Amino acid sequence: MTPFSPTLAALGWSADFLRQLSPDEMATLAPARVTGVHRARLSALTAGGPAELSLPPDLAAGEVAVGDWVLADPATGRATRLLDRRSRIFRRAAGEASREQLIVANVDAVFITTSCTAEFNEARLERYLALAHAGGVPPVFVLTKTDRTDDPDAFLDRLRAIGPAVPAVALDARSAGSAAALMPWCGPGRTVAFLGMSGVGKSTLASALTGLDLDTGDLSADRMRGRHTTTAREMHAIPGGGWLIDTPGMRELRLTDMAEGIDGAFAEIAALAGACRFRDCTHGPEPGCAVQAAVQAGTVDAARVERWKKLRAEDAGHTASALDRRRRGKALARRVKEAKRIKGRE
Repeated sequence: MTPFSPTLAALGWSADFLRQLSPDEMATLAPARVTGVHRARLSALTAGGPAELSLPPDLAAGEVAVGDWVLADPATGRATRLLDRRSRIFRRAAGEASREQLIVANVDAVFITTSCTAEFNEARLERYLALAHAGGVPPVFVLTKTDRTDDPDAFLDRLRAIGPAVPAVALDARSAGSAAALMPWCGPGRTVAFLGMSGVGKSTLASALTGLDLDTGDLSADRMRGRHTTTAREMHAIPGGGWLIDTPGMRELRLTDMAEGIDGAFAEIAALAGACRFRDCTHGPEPGCAVQAAVQAGTVDAARVERWKKLRAEDAGHTASALDRRRRGKALARRVKEAKRIKGRE
């Protein structure tokens, strides 16, 4: 967190958030941008400077993300309410609960970062794209380690094949011009974030953007992975205006409730699926499948279609299990309530 007192507009405050406040809240409470989430408190920035806020009883730390806006009560030092988000990036949490795990909130662009090495993986990048589309965050591909290959254009072509409408930037994260290449998406009041595996240069780029010595590490030569990389989500000021949320590398990207995000990441295939003869087409052997017709014609990559189908199946399974668990939980709650009501009559 940066120790100064920016204006609310410089922090990213907008009319979307102002409209959520009642007259009483405007008179007595202070908007605060969350810069760190801890077990029982939040680090935040307000127009009055940095603040440490306690959480109210009805708000768990897991329900708040770096980048969120809350209303703070100056008299008690407590966050009283979480404001609705303009955008967010989330994934399915570990375990069987299929609950949502927030990564960042209220970001204006996400830099999906990969490298010109064996780490480059289309299937993983498509998952990142699905996360961005599901949360309403414009994605930007950032291709690092251009010094590791004689043909960075070949990697850019692979990026264009999975995201033809997504801007792509190729750079060496250690070069003097790396920050300048990302500045078109930064600026006063804007917030950006990085997503990508450890060791692809996210922390090096974050250091270049912010001017801070953020935690970067040596690479493990055998796994191309950072050994001392970012381990927590933090928000940092960018000189000249704007904010960066630095995130840890994520090896697991499990999806749930992301049907629209997946179709956004595979827009050309999703558009074809709407033209299939049967509404419940599995996009396999059925007659009249527009997706398979495009594969046969060579206009759509068969491997990409299979990855789309795999992600849709994964998302549908996790979403259905979560709905089933919620239904069972509600049924149990009704039975407990009825049992208490009957016992009260006795």
